[in-house]
Amino acid sequence: MAETMIEDVYARKIYDSRGGPTIEVEVVTVDGFGRASAPAGASTGVHEVVAFPKGGVDEAIKLVNEVVAEKLVGMDSTDQVAVDDLLHEIDGTENFSRLGGAAALATSIAVAKAAASSLGLPLFQYVGGTFAAEIPFPLGNVIGGGKHAGERAPNIQEFLVIPVGARSYGEALELCFRVHREVGRIIGKFDKSFAGGRGDEGAWAANISDEEAFQALSEACHNVSNELGRKVVLGVDFAASSMWIPEERAYLLRREGRRRAREEQINYVIEVAERYDLRYIEDPLQEEDFEGFSLLTKSIGHRALICGDDIFTTNVARIRQGLEIKAANAIIIKPNQVGTLTDAYKALRIARTGGLMPVMSHRSGETEDAFISHLAVGFRCPVIKTGVLGGERIIKHNELIRIEEMLENVKCMAELPPQLTR
Repeated sequence: MAETMIEDVYARKIYDSRGGPTIEVEVVTVDGFGRASAPAGASTGVHEVVAFPKGGVDEAIKLVNEVVAEKLVGMDSTDQVAVDDLLHEIDGTENFSRLGGAAALATSIAVAKAAASSLGLPLFQYVGGTFAAEIPFPLGNVIGGGKHAGERAPNIQEFLVIPVGARSYGEALELCFRVHREVGRIIGKFDKSFAGGRGDEGAWAANISDEEAFQALSEACHNVSNELGRKVVLGVDFAASSMWIPEERAYLLRREGRRRAREEQINYVIEVAERYDLRYIEDPLQEEDFEGFSLLTKSIGHRALICGDDIFTTNVARIRQGLEIKAANAIIIKPNQVGTLTDAYKALRIARTGGLMPVMSHRSGETEDAFISHLAVGFRCPVIKTGVLGGERIIKHNELIRIEEMLENVKCMAELPPQLTR
């Protein structure tokens, strides 16, 4: 145990890709070292843990340095469950409102990294074992709207692509880049004033409608697929909770200045799924509409992944609620939604047992930490959602290229569900 015993814990303030303050934690063991930082979302689910306590980042840092550090020193870094249980005990609330989910996550991941370092293992192998050798496919944001772009951008938050025909992660990434560039060229047909602006996650931000965005992305995927002989399919993240007006029971189409009733939203999702052959549909309805999700899954779940993010928030209780009525067939896994590595793993395990395909995901406000690249491989997630361009996104991609190289003799691309490959 000596080489994995925690000797020191230290937290500091750093900044994410939007210039917002966040927390970074370092953990030192006898023979290892781990550093991790917490990202932040723009469209966050109401059931996520509280990111920072009253007093913000500074208070979270103070608590880690003065309270958490004292209790963690002397513990075995390889006992992840005990470490994460201690973080819950120190916090004492249901949603990490005293310590802050960001502080809990940065500490939890830093401990895991330190343990892996102590044992001379990469993080993906430490959390996943010897046979963690499947490389995920990237799910890339190409056109941005909603909270990720300006007022004249599309209502829908993300227009996405998955290069399902790729034979390696490097090739998959090249396909995403090609589609991104092609979309940038096509957008000029619809927005004559387009000057190449990009949003939070490196996706194009343009003065175009949802329909024009679908057309541009569809044309780009068709062109790149035909040119390179590798299939690229379309997806979308509605982030519908950001559009929902509870008191009016309607979805606001900000760009057009009008509302869409729940039934209209459901019909619209089905319509565009068929028209543009969408294979991945995330958060098509607001976060409390389990029945609506179930209706969509029953209607088009055989031909598209209906993926829940805000509706589940990587939360075991909400995942179980969704599984009871088959509300989805895929799930976003965001460790910062629940605060610790153990909590994220428990959520993923239950989701997978219930038949949900896990998608390891970034947040719009990211850091230079690449731990989700390792978790995607270690937890055997067939897909990783981490943007296309932007330094904080490329860091994740480059880390997966390195992991792929480490696994050269045993790696394979993950097995995708039929909705993506048909």
